[in-house]
Amino acid sequence: MSSCHEEHRPRHAPGRFVACVWTQRNRGGVEHRQLVVPDGCVDLVWQDGAVRVAGPDRGAWVAPLAAGTGIAGIRLRPGAAPLLLGRLPAEEVRDLQVPLADVLPAGAAALAEQLAAAGSAPDAAAVLDAFVAAAARDFQPDEAVSHAVMMLRRGDAPRLAELADKIGLSERQLRRRFTDAVGYGPKSLHGILRFQRALDIGRGGTGGLADVAYAAGYADQAHFTREVRRLAGTTPSVLLGRAVQAA
Repeated sequence: MSSCHEEHRPRHAPGRFVACVWTQRNRGGVEHRQLVVPDGCVDLVWQDGAVRVAGPDRGAWVAPLAAGTGIAGIRLRPGAAPLLLGRLPAEEVRDLQVPLADVLPAGAAALAEQLAAAGSAPDAAAVLDAFVAAAARDFQPDEAVSHAVMMLRRGDAPRLAELADKIGLSERQLRRRFTDAVGYGPKSLHGILRFQRALDIGRGGTGGLADVAYAAGYADQAHFTREVRRLAGTTPSVLLGRAVQAA
């Protein structure tokens, strides 16, 4: 495979806020086009000497990577976007890729200077890791949002009123604070987390698509297929690389 994607645990940034540090390198002689699907996360991305804040996404898109080039990023978990965005609501960068200087002017110049000395994607990833680690020292997450995300990640899908009651907020407060920190509401994140859970199950197992759908929490295979088409723009068999469609 000409394109190599690697993900690692951060060496310095706290795992509570950071899902992974990643790199992708195109060793081939032609442009590589990578399908990017929603994961509920916000990424800080270095490419072609520029640094951008990417996501959170509601649908799939294709990221081009020129022949012989590399890209690096650090992925913040759902709810940790304010670590980079400050008071800017995460929904303001939803489905967008925004220069870091537009959202964090004070830190962008120093980071750009450090990245200018990076000779490779792994070097750039290490710089991004250290940058986020420094920013995380003074970051205080919204604990109510963190609790709600944890409940949704477990697979719970209570109604907004039930979720708000468990956390001790009004529905309006929870919706506003959740959207500010995550980029969309609890229902949307729940669907995306279930979709990602299905991808993990499907890539790691040998069962059919109906088995994947059941294990991930979908009503049935048809429900799974509809959600994959909505979020990824393709079928489960294509997305998971299955040679044969399940019945």
